[in-house]
Amino acid sequence: MAFPKKFLWGGAVAANQCEGAYLEGGKGLALPDMLLGGDVNTPRTFCPTIEKDRFYPSHEAIDFYHHYKEDIALFAEMGFTCFRLSINWARIFPNGDDAQPNEEGLAFYDAVFDECKKHGIEPLVTLSHYEIPWAIVTKYHGFYNRETIELYVKYATTCFERYKDKVKYWLTFNEINMPLMSPQVGDMYGIGVIQDVDLKRTAPCKFPDMKDVPQERLQALHNVFVASAKAVIEGHKINPNFMIGNMVCHVTRYPLTPNPKDMLETQRMDHIFNDLCGDVQVRGAYPYFAKKYYRSLGVDTSFMDDEADKKLLLEGAVDFYTFSYYMSNCITTDENADKIEDSMLAGAKNPYLKASDWGWQIDPDGLRWTLNKLASRYPDTPIMVVENGFGAFDKVEADGSIHDDYRISYFREHIRAMGEAVEDGVPLIGYTTWGPIDLVSAGTGQYAKRYGFIYVNRHDDGTGDFSRSRKDSFFWYKKVIASNGADLD
Repeated sequence: MAFPKKFLWGGAVAANQCEGAYLEGGKGLALPDMLLGGDVNTPRTFCPTIEKDRFYPSHEAIDFYHHYKEDIALFAEMGFTCFRLSINWARIFPNGDDAQPNEEGLAFYDAVFDECKKHGIEPLVTLSHYEIPWAIVTKYHGFYNRETIELYVKYATTCFERYKDKVKYWLTFNEINMPLMSPQVGDMYGIGVIQDVDLKRTAPCKFPDMKDVPQERLQALHNVFVASAKAVIEGHKINPNFMIGNMVCHVTRYPLTPNPKDMLETQRMDHIFNDLCGDVQVRGAYPYFAKKYYRSLGVDTSFMDDEADKKLLLEGAVDFYTFSYYMSNCITTDENADKIEDSMLAGAKNPYLKASDWGWQIDPDGLRWTLNKLASRYPDTPIMVVENGFGAFDKVEADGSIHDDYRISYFREHIRAMGEAVEDGVPLIGYTTWGPIDLVSAGTGQYAKRYGFIYVNRHDDGTGDFSRSRKDSFFWYKKVIASNGADLD
């Protein structure tokens, strides 16, 4: 099993889940700043205003803002050649529509990229990782408003210009398909479309109770596609050597039974939730099945026929395809089948797979299957796995050590599956694990759902001194990278 010689090894984080310093350095409020935490049984809660004496996990997160030098040094110790991170849009344009960018915010990311360069680490930057400025939500109704397209393009080109000599790899939007997979979560995180009834609430509102308007949600997603395409076009003008990609949350789906109806439903859901957004961003056009699905929700699809937008989508196709992969699900038409209850990634339970404490089914072979599927669907398009990880409860021993063999086992099998996909011929160029350092979970808002090779002393009640320490997996991943994926023992 051999990975390419210049394979990119590393880890991935998001600004809202790690930076903290939520109003420091001139930063404005971002949508995640309005969210309380939850747990495996309790959905996250949206607050229309910041309430005193409530704990908002993103406000301090793991304080990467003040610890970035220490953290990047730890990544370098593991041998990272790539670090995926996001720029918080509200740190650059605090209100989203400011005339000039916030210099202090720009300077912060300059310092982060310089630190990466010092350690020989290639930054992979996500421009919008669920970090839309709150003012855009309240003033413009998020991406439902076409004006937000231009606000995003202004933000993107500001970053492209500023960091054109420091960053080569870019992603336009994180998990762009989330508005299709989980409407309320997608509205909150990806496109900033929260209905007026929710904005007028004085009391907090849990995710499942938020109103969804399919017309606005899917028209906003279309505007996100256009914004991404325009950013790709402008980015290539600024630096033709930029590699600008998409990012899809890929939840691989199998039919639960040989029932042909299960097979057909699996195909339908795979097309809608996994393939639709990738087709728009890689092929530059909506796939044939999109209109039927949209119309089944009562959506007027005339916005899909705009000739100027069609031209932009084609011209602004991405250079490479990236995706997150955590689990697989089963699909069935049997209403009595055991279901996975999760706010973001629901499905039927697979009797052949084990699951994490949060119900996410562990399926390394599914990653190999997915990589082969994507290579077939998008020929000659470089592929990168930019999120893959295992959230678990970690125990700190009396001597400070953390023996996370369960995490090592998870990564060992997924890396092995990637290697097998490379041998199959898949053009895989890199791999960044999710949460190389503990951070705030997007799905539950928890610290206790730990992903990292690096432990952060921070807890769901807001206690902890933010100190960092190495888990057993830290040393294991270091060995994997040093051997270019050959030594997985």
